[in-house]
Amino acid sequence: MALPDAINGDDPCDGLQVYRVGGAVRDALLGWSVKDTDWVVVGATEGDMQRRGFRAVGRDFPVFLHPQSQEEFALARTERKSGHGYTGFIVHASPDVTLEEDLARRDLTINAMAESADGQLVDPFGGQADLEMRLLRHVSQAFVEDPLRVLRTARFLARYAMLGFTIAPDTMTLMTQLSTSGELGHLVSERVWVETEKALAEPTPGVYFRTLEECGALAVLMPELISESRDKSLNELQSPLAQALERLQQLPECLDDIAVWCWGRLVEALGAAERSTLAERLKLPNTYRQVGELLAETRELTQRACCLDNAQTAEAIMSWLGAIDAWRRSERVEPLVAIVSLDSPRLAAQIETGWQAASAVKAKALVEEGFKGGELGQELCRRRLKALAAALGESG
Repeated sequence: MALPDAINGDDPCDGLQVYRVGGAVRDALLGWSVKDTDWVVVGATEGDMQRRGFRAVGRDFPVFLHPQSQEEFALARTERKSGHGYTGFIVHASPDVTLEEDLARRDLTINAMAESADGQLVDPFGGQADLEMRLLRHVSQAFVEDPLRVLRTARFLARYAMLGFTIAPDTMTLMTQLSTSGELGHLVSERVWVETEKALAEPTPGVYFRTLEECGALAVLMPELISESRDKSLNELQSPLAQALERLQQLPECLDDIAVWCWGRLVEALGAAERSTLAERLKLPNTYRQVGELLAETRELTQRACCLDNAQTAEAIMSWLGAIDAWRRSERVEPLVAIVSLDSPRLAAQIETGWQAASAVKAKALVEEGFKGGELGQELCRRRLKALAAALGESG
């Protein structure tokens, strides 16, 4: 383990009991690259840290930034449940808190390991063995004191499922207990969304939602995703969530910001009211809301187009271009067409052909012909539709 660099030859960590902890230790043992490193300091006070040049930044417990590396150093602490939710804890940080006591408050054994400055692994709860067994297991019964751990455990499974990880049965039992206890209702929407957004960027995001469904948390936090009223046109042998997760796995590689598009695929079959309710409850960022709406419009086009002739398809595509605001936001067309191509390559080709023809009709040319005001907009729409329909006729 390498401690942060010294400053002017004087190492501010010199003489401190410093341990690398948590994810950095876990991922190093897995052979993964370590991006962020957290440190725990045992046997020190806030005054000790400040005298060494560390800058206090912790609001709820003593956390300090290293004066040069800016990495986080937290004083060893314990926590005691005092209320509801993930913030309902009394924190005790003092020089008498041991490293093992600090590790004992963590959620999973694979996150409750530490490494000393000389590279010795400190593993009081068997985290290394659980890594080898590919097991997500709680550290103690205190797991049920923090409802956020349900989401975190599901997110870790979404990250490591491809390595063969599973959740220990006893841990899943505690997750189910938390889901039915009412504690999840005390999580603020922002924290639910932070974990969910992270999960959407994991290698297997569908595992996150499936795990939350299995333990009962999804019915509490995002009931719209398991509503039986959704998308009755699809295979009735699959549950609504299974259908959504199947779509979530179907995304073209060309897309940027994959988490946003994963969310869109998850909610595209919801009714407008359900999407809106879910977005309000989770306080979704606008980008996620918009992509959900765009994919819902695109899904409707795909379902309708299979039953239309060329003229009707042209009108449907024209309507869709207006619904996604393509004339002002042309960058939306390409990724949506890429998604359409997964289900209907023929329709995707028609959209591309029609879009090129329709977008070649410019308002400037009509202004030069004397059109203005409302007549300009009407004529522009008419000519674009005519160009689109002609292009589809030639390509058909």
